[in-house]
Amino acid sequence: MSLNGIMSSALSGLQAAQLGMRTASNNVSNVNTPGYARTELLQTSRSSGGMGSGVMVQGVNRISDIYLTGASMRASSDAAASKAIAAALDRLQSQFGATDDTGSLFGRMNQIMASLGAAAADSADTVSRLSAASDIPSFFDEASRLSAEVRVMRDESDQRIGSAVNRANEILRELELLNSQAQTLTANSSDVTGTLNRQSELMDELSTLIDVRGERQSDGRLFVRTQDGVSLIDNARLTLDYTPAGTGAYGVEYGRITAQVSTSGAIADITPSIRSGELRGLLDLRDVELPSIAGALAEMASGAADALNAAHNDAASYPPPNVLEGRNTGLLASDVVTGSGQADLALVTSNGELVQRVSVGVTATGFTVNGAPANSVGDLVAALNAAFGGNATAGFSDGRLTLSAADPAHGLAALQDADDPASIGGRGLSHFFGLNDLVNTPRPGFFETGLTAASAHGLAPGGELGFSVMTPDGRRAAQITVPVTGASLQDQINALNNPASGLGQYGQFSLDGDGRLSFQSAPGYQNFNIDLTRDSTQRATTGLSFSQLFGLGDAARMTRAESFSVNPDVRSDSSRLAFAKLDLNGASAPGDLVISQGDNRGGQSLFNALTEKRRYAGAGGLVGGMASPVEYAARLAGDVGARAARADRNETAANAVKQAANAKRSDVEGVNLDEELARMTLYQQAYNAAARLMQASKEMSDTLLNMV
Repeated sequence: MSLNGIMSSALSGLQAAQLGMRTASNNVSNVNTPGYARTELLQTSRSSGGMGSGVMVQGVNRISDIYLTGASMRASSDAAASKAIAAALDRLQSQFGATDDTGSLFGRMNQIMASLGAAAADSADTVSRLSAASDIPSFFDEASRLSAEVRVMRDESDQRIGSAVNRANEILRELELLNSQAQTLTANSSDVTGTLNRQSELMDELSTLIDVRGERQSDGRLFVRTQDGVSLIDNARLTLDYTPAGTGAYGVEYGRITAQVSTSGAIADITPSIRSGELRGLLDLRDVELPSIAGALAEMASGAADALNAAHNDAASYPPPNVLEGRNTGLLASDVVTGSGQADLALVTSNGELVQRVSVGVTATGFTVNGAPANSVGDLVAALNAAFGGNATAGFSDGRLTLSAADPAHGLAALQDADDPASIGGRGLSHFFGLNDLVNTPRPGFFETGLTAASAHGLAPGGELGFSVMTPDGRRAAQITVPVTGASLQDQINALNNPASGLGQYGQFSLDGDGRLSFQSAPGYQNFNIDLTRDSTQRATTGLSFSQLFGLGDAARMTRAESFSVNPDVRSDSSRLAFAKLDLNGASAPGDLVISQGDNRGGQSLFNALTEKRRYAGAGGLVGGMASPVEYAARLAGDVGARAARADRNETAANAVKQAANAKRSDVEGVNLDEELARMTLYQQAYNAAARLMQASKEMSDTLLNMV
């Protein structure tokens, strides 16, 4: 071998050893750098004419495994989704508090029972009455606060979705730039490992937002797709778009996460393609978990309010109030409601003596007053005015029935017939009209209207109901608008059920015997979600929409928890609590004592109201059926706790999988300091050997020159 050959071999060895030490040094210095994968020097022996001629460096190889990387990214997506849900539900559970916490919603219900029990035991005790009058509103105030907290958390989730989408766009833009850089470096046979490491770091972050996978191209570019195949980056880049609603209100149709192709401008809905990652967790939290809790909370609060009102309307305070003002029923004077049974309205003096008694019956065709038919609500008012003969007056305006005693010293009270109690939509006469409600609400708290399909719908022309139909996997199947149609409720129901212009393809609406509107899904569409997104209807002068009257959609149902408040007259005067009951029988006559001070039967009924079983509709994760308000509250507590515990377990499991996947990935990509030290020692020795070879070549060259 010539001296030049020796020098060339030694020089190649020096260069290779130097690059090897630099590679090992980079590995050591980046041992904790996110997204960094260790590199190795690729070198082979070089030969010329069958003789060794040094070392040829083929390049620096980034060590990675696409399968382990994919597993790690999927695990990161699942962990991020679980974390988003678990953190929120843990926070919400702490807001609800424990069942034995006196300040929690459940503790406040227990306190109501304790206060009512004490007051009922001694109805003349002013302190006990005051305690009951203050404990009841604290329960509904807490229910309202919790419902508002759920709305706030929905809004926070919505805002975080917007922030996550913005960050995903930033990552995709940088990945697009890195693709161009990697393509150039690859074409020039330059070191591309730095670019690849940055791509890996960005992909790891992107996988916490969206479940993605990468496809490495031969020219160094990285194509990015969602796990179900939607291309985010290939030869073009998608731009994600999302606009937060700015509210966590119920019944709002939140925006979709769309994507616009940077070259063509085409827009596609990719929300269903996001199946994991923080975005999916936030979407599920906003659209599934929180609304389910809100629905169950509203059903619990409305059930408690309805139970207390049922007892309060069948009782009387001492002395009874001069005016009974009912709730907004949403009814019109022309409406004919159906039901059965009997009830009595009594006009009494301030010391409890009967002045006048009026019997009201409920039939399949309306009402009777003292046995005479009075079909519509307007007829009922006219018949009551005639029956009282000026001693009291009845009025009906904007959906409210009002009874007023003419003499300021007289009061009014109602009593259900013991043998054949009046029932309209499953509620007593006074209860249905809310004449002596303990808990008020500006909108219906229950949706058994007592109306029939033949009733006039009373909706102003031009109103519309807007629906969004979603497939089980979250894709929008249809958006349907149903205008106010015809004159009767059946006409409007037919419009809703129209298979061409309504929702008939997906199911059927129907009105039951209590006047409650229900929806039955058609075969094959049981798992579709049909959401009311818009309602511009109004029933005459009642101020109530079709959806509010019949409880159609999330807004009408879930906002109930925030609408209840205790009658201000009771809050300011605890003597207005109806702790007594009318003593009426077939022989009762004017002048008889029918309400007495110290009577605690009404108070006992109020106490029992929270422990007596009643029917609840299915709401959120709770199935419908018979339960007492106390039992239903316990179910709600269990549901909230179970959701939080389940989310925590899911997060723990997802993190365990993530740690295992990252450990496997690290075994391949990670830097081992001992191995790198050994490599540095090896390259240092190789460097020294090449240097000695160069020194020997120099000495031989000097010797030859000196011999000349």
